[in-house]
Amino acid sequence: MKFVDLLKPQAVKVMASCSSKKRVMHDIADLAETAHGLHAQTLVEALLERESLGPTGVGHGVALPHARIPGLEEVLGVFLLLERPIDFDAVDRQPVDIVFALFAPEEAGVEHLKALALVSRTLRDAGLCGKLRANPDPATLFTILTEAEVVKAA
Repeated sequence: MKFVDLLKPQAVKVMASCSSKKRVMHDIADLAETAHGLHAQTLVEALLERESLGPTGVGHGVALPHARIPGLEEVLGVFLLLERPIDFDAVDRQPVDIVFALFAPEEAGVEHLKALALVSRTLRDAGLCGKLRANPDPATLFTILTEAEVVKAA
């Protein structure tokens, strides 16, 4: 599995201001609806339900919200760079400005876990996150994310 399998260029966005974690969930869902043709309200409900089980802020300014979606055929992602970090109830209590959301089919056990592992492993790289934070252009962000694994594989 590769980032290019999860993410389309139109599923990458820079958000000027978000007021809360709930607002970010709505923005994620709206972006997924536009980029992937998914139903935004279904996504918001699924993301908030998953978040109620435990926060998806993984630390170092990164959050990985994710949910299983009935009827979805493949694992899909969206990426948000927040210009102003927000509280995401992260494990290290640091505000979040990098958000990569994943949506998986209900029955995609292994594929969902592989996608989460790929995103988590990639966004643990402080250098990569620094590049993401320094480039507020969606096309550049897409390139950084999709080329990150190529460089690591070399």
